[in-house]
Amino acid sequence: MQDIPASRSWVRRLILILGLGFLYIPMLILIIYSFNSSRLVTVWAGWSTHWYGELFRDQAIISAVLLSLTIAFMAATTAVVLGTIAAFVLTRFGRFRGENGFAFMITAPLVMPEVITGLSLLLLFVALGQLIGWPTSRGMSTIWIAHVTFCSAYVAVVVSSRLRELEKSLEEAAMDLGARPLKVFFVITLPLIAPAIVAGWLLAFTLSLDDLVIASFVSGPSATTLPMVVFSSVRLGVSPKINALATIIIVTVSIITFIGWWLMARAERRRAQERALMKKP
Repeated sequence: MQDIPASRSWVRRLILILGLGFLYIPMLILIIYSFNSSRLVTVWAGWSTHWYGELFRDQAIISAVLLSLTIAFMAATTAVVLGTIAAFVLTRFGRFRGENGFAFMITAPLVMPEVITGLSLLLLFVALGQLIGWPTSRGMSTIWIAHVTFCSAYVAVVVSSRLRELEKSLEEAAMDLGARPLKVFFVITLPLIAPAIVAGWLLAFTLSLDDLVIASFVSGPSATTLPMVVFSSVRLGVSPKINALATIIIVTVSIITFIGWWLMARAERRRAQERALMKKP
């Protein structure tokens, strides 16, 4: 293998540095300005943690954070169940009548503009309220249903890709030995697709926590999510409390990501050691 010329290696390193700087320097500036004592976010007036205290005393933001986390957890969990079932149907049931329509309905939320999705769900909830009397008002339950609707599509895509890569021979061997399909799913298939399920849950949780457009259509006065609070406050002028909130989110996500990376790296090293021991005579 030929060595990479020094000039080309320098160019690649420069592109990498510029790309990482473009992504992370704005976040670093935001973190620094979260400790700004000035009320104006663009004017530096010295170091202070004043706005963190103001953030935790703001009941509107705290309530929005708790509501968003609750909805995101419930939506991600429900989306994982529905998305996994849909992925299993698409990859393991073979050809059946209406398969193309079913696959289209599963993947449609991926390409549908959020404005159309939010408006469609709003009209659905209004029609249901007139027909059966539910929902009487839009709030947490309607946001949860709306988030499950589009998050399930993402989970189905992630899990189905894993199921297509999975060898069917293990499942077929278990059924040949007398195991029922339900037992095969929970004992054989589910552990093998567990990483994809976890990835789908994390993706659905992030999408639900980050959603603004759809939640704006299906929410009511009694339910305001965190993105809605942040967006409304930014329209009136950026508050330093938003910088403090964003810093807490960035630090929390970074810690969780580092822990996940460390666990995966440790598991990979353990598997490499086991393979090395198996190769020894």
